[in-house]
Amino acid sequence: MKTIFIIFFLFFTTTSFAANFKGKFIQGGFIIGETEPGSKVTIDKKKVKVTKEGFFVFGLGRDRKYDVVIDIEKNAEKEKIVKKVLKRKYNIQRIDGLDEKKVTPPEEVYERIKNDNKLIALARATNSDLVFFKNKFALPLKNAIITGVYGSQRILNGKPKWPHYGLDLAAEEGTEIKAMLDGVVTLAEQDLYYTGGTLIFDHGHGVSTLYMHMQKLFVKNGQKVKQGEIIGTVGSTGRSTGAHLDIRLNWFNVRLDPAIVLNF
Repeated sequence: MKTIFIIFFLFFTTTSFAANFKGKFIQGGFIIGETEPGSKVTIDKKKVKVTKEGFFVFGLGRDRKYDVVIDIEKNAEKEKIVKKVLKRKYNIQRIDGLDEKKVTPPEEVYERIKNDNKLIALARATNSDLVFFKNKFALPLKNAIITGVYGSQRILNGKPKWPHYGLDLAAEEGTEIKAMLDGVVTLAEQDLYYTGGTLIFDHGHGVSTLYMHMQKLFVKNGQKVKQGEIIGTVGSTGRSTGAHLDIRLNWFNVRLDPAIVLNF
């Protein structure tokens, strides 16, 4: 009788509505989960949207040091999944003897930077029902050279600066840029202080992509865009030292590694 009970218990616990995951649980990771339709899902106690097919999405920050806790509930049944997040090593570069004006922006532009950041934060906070995030991303440029990677950081004149949260792709000025994924434009600004010509696209459930330092923008706020559509050209606008495209990937305000979804 005891043996029968143990077998029954093992069968019951292994047939629960566990989720399947696509993506690596590493710092900067982009994770797509799939569970039973109609389930409620929370990530670290934050409720997330679930599509009618049972898909959900979340991301892991650059410096994440603790496990991810995923709670799934359906019909009063609950399941907790805990995933360990692997750490990454990032390139740290120290540069001393720079002109201080190149390290810290002048006070007269502080208000402008503050307003720019508000626009970006508002776009990234979008939590639509779009489901484009489930699709495969495509490269925005052909034959581009990678000149900057996610997670790297510079210490200028002894002052640690913000880590680089994107992927820099060097290309000739005027090179056409293609949309990496279907989406809706939530920000289209020609001249932000740091990022110059800037576009942000919403792909659903808090997932957004950002394109920076653009020369020309061919789309406008609220416009629906298809993957592969030409959205603008490469430039060197904003705080840039040469023609390139800086692309970013976010889950709300969590900055993720775009190289992961582009398979670099």
